[in-house]
Amino acid sequence: MLRVLLGAVVAATLLSAETYHVYYLGGQSNMDGYGKVGELSADLRGVNNAVPIFHGNPTPDGAAGGGLGVWAKLRPGHGAGFSADSTANKYSNRFGIEVTFVRRLNELRPGEKIALIKYSRGGTSIDETAARWFGSWEADFIGGPQQYSGVNQYDNFLSTLKNAFAERDIDGDGASDVLIPAGILWMQGESDAVTAVVAGRYERNLKRLMDLMRAALRVDDLPVVIGRISDSGEDKDGKVWNFGDVVRQAQQDFVDSDTAAAIVTETDKYGYSDPYHYDTNGYVELGKRFAEAIHSIRPE
Repeated sequence: MLRVLLGAVVAATLLSAETYHVYYLGGQSNMDGYGKVGELSADLRGVNNAVPIFHGNPTPDGAAGGGLGVWAKLRPGHGAGFSADSTANKYSNRFGIEVTFVRRLNELRPGEKIALIKYSRGGTSIDETAARWFGSWEADFIGGPQQYSGVNQYDNFLSTLKNAFAERDIDGDGASDVLIPAGILWMQGESDAVTAVVAGRYERNLKRLMDLMRAALRVDDLPVVIGRISDSGEDKDGKVWNFGDVVRQAQQDFVDSDTAAAIVTETDKYGYSDPYHYDTNGYVELGKRFAEAIHSIRPE
């Protein structure tokens, strides 16, 4: 009798295991998200119990704690100002693309379980010469204002993945879940548009970084969606990013040369809350466009 009962418990546990398609969200501040939670519609403001998210703690290069976090149910508050440690999330009053990305992807791919891993940091560049005090995604970068550890943004990305994948029961139902990397969503490039030389290296740098991220997620042709940078024009010369057009073309050239990549170009239509960041409606729309783009290139 005891054997029968134990067998039933094991069977029930196995039946509760879920397979999640995991999307990584990375980049700089427009991936962080500056949408205002208080301006979201009521149907987007609550907790999405169906979608687990691991949001790695964003830190500068050379600082401790980068990539720490916990799996939790998706809710608004994973925008600028979010932080985490190994025990809890500290939510902000801002949100990014994640809220409407999952909503739209659920419409396009009904029945598919979605999980998110996010690590982004405002102001960061790929090119190490543009890192300043924000940080660089160049894997070999060891410089910056805090030079004592050699930890850069790519290292923080790796720590985020390590910490996220170390947890096997991401939805807390008592069963180990299956996590399948399904795509990379990348919104970044403004900080690489500051000089002609740095902007001119962007396509090469972007390809190297996406290749490394795909390797870290162990899928060589993992779908990648790039969000094209745009410009508010709120500067004396009418351009916030003086070499933004060079980076925009580099983003398009990368996508054109990669059969598993797509680009979101609707960013030119969005309003701004300040010279650098989209307004709430912009992030609502950007999440939807990322979902449509990844759906268009993901194998069925």
